[in-house]
Amino acid sequence: MKNLAIILAGGSGSRLKNEFPKQFLKLAGKSIIEHTIEKFENHPDIHAIHIVTNPLYYDKTIELIEKNSYKKVKKVLKGGKTRQESSYIGISAASDNFENVLIHDAVRPFLSSEIIDNIIKKLEKYDAIDVAIPSPDTIIRIDENNIIKDIPARKYLRRGQTPQAFKLKLIKKAHQLALKESFFNATDDCSLILKFQLSDIFVVNGSDYNIKITYPIDIHIADKIFQIKNKNIDKVDKQSLKKYFKNKVFVIFGGSSGIGKSIFDILKEIGAKPYSLSFSDGVDIRDYHICEKSLKEINKKEGKINGVIITAARLKFGFIETIDVDDLKEQIETNLLGNMYAAKASIPYLKKSEGSILFFASSSYTRGRAGYSPYSSSKAGIINFAQALADELINYNIKVNVINPERAATPMRFNAFGKEDALTLLSPEFIAVQTLNIITRNITGSVFDIKVIDEKIGKNNV
Repeated sequence: MKNLAIILAGGSGSRLKNEFPKQFLKLAGKSIIEHTIEKFENHPDIHAIHIVTNPLYYDKTIELIEKNSYKKVKKVLKGGKTRQESSYIGISAASDNFENVLIHDAVRPFLSSEIIDNIIKKLEKYDAIDVAIPSPDTIIRIDENNIIKDIPARKYLRRGQTPQAFKLKLIKKAHQLALKESFFNATDDCSLILKFQLSDIFVVNGSDYNIKITYPIDIHIADKIFQIKNKNIDKVDKQSLKKYFKNKVFVIFGGSSGIGKSIFDILKEIGAKPYSLSFSDGVDIRDYHICEKSLKEINKKEGKINGVIITAARLKFGFIETIDVDDLKEQIETNLLGNMYAAKASIPYLKKSEGSILFFASSSYTRGRAGYSPYSSSKAGIINFAQALADELINYNIKVNVINPERAATPMRFNAFGKEDALTLLSPEFIAVQTLNIITRNITGSVFDIKVIDEKIGKNNV
């Protein structure tokens, strides 16, 4: 059985009030539609992909396909005025070589391979498949005067998702009947099967992550989903990293102590060529020209730079009302401006190596802490800067990510907060190993939380 995926990308983005359709908005360094295409491109049981796109953005869609060299995308079609029309365009272009068709919204980028697996398995028994999840809310039915007329039992209600899947001959027949009877109001394909009573429709369990990006708030939710999903990465030991890092050149700004020193030591141990650039070594990250000169010298010596890791930071207690202006300035310039300088100076070398830039944030970036507002606000700025930089550098294949470690046993933390129970703190070495693990992944524009998940036994997670 051959399985065709049709991705409906004909939306205009009007509900997002954006300048261009929502499927082209960037998330984690790629457009939403690229994430969606990759779900089908990488699934072994999907044999071809048709994309039905907004006619005004046909050329932009073609550019994305060519840039990524997708092997399974066989057709890019201009969509119609309605979802029903666009779906029919995609289905009509499918040859009889395909037995099954999966129809998916381009703006659902979190589709899992498990859902695709379950759909394909159920198509062996059923001719029509929907994907849905239980509703956590009570659903009410009202009349034209906003008066409640019915409150259906919640246990029988589901929230529909996509893909919806069908035997190709069945869904073609449904659309042809709709045209014959001048029925043009279908908001999805299953409703056509139901209207003409052509088949039972089996419901496969969806996922809370499989959201449709429709409104402005959905973009923020999607960003958080990427953060949650990408941080669940299997832990590794440093020996398993040898193959990736052997003979690669990495520069660590702030590599003389704490997490930076642990990264430096482990890179050296596993056969990489690390360089530490720190204030104590005469490299002030707040001076762009010094950053630029230092990287130029390393590149001249080694002939390459494969990655830049920026752990340099300043943390001092002080309320804005009373803090010394020089202390405030030093923290902002080190934690934010200095990070920007180091990143900017590294780009020419990372373009050649298609390397990585890695920043460090803090758990305080989500909510400013009294007494540490310069530090907290600069770390929030790092998140925003890294996400924007990932978008800017995606075409150079430079990966830009952020590590967000929970409480860590570093000199900077001890100076600020005093000694704490070791079981409640992450060790710099553990953070360093997992940081290097993340560098090996083909991910960009993401924030990775590294944290203690069981304080009693000191168990760590990423």
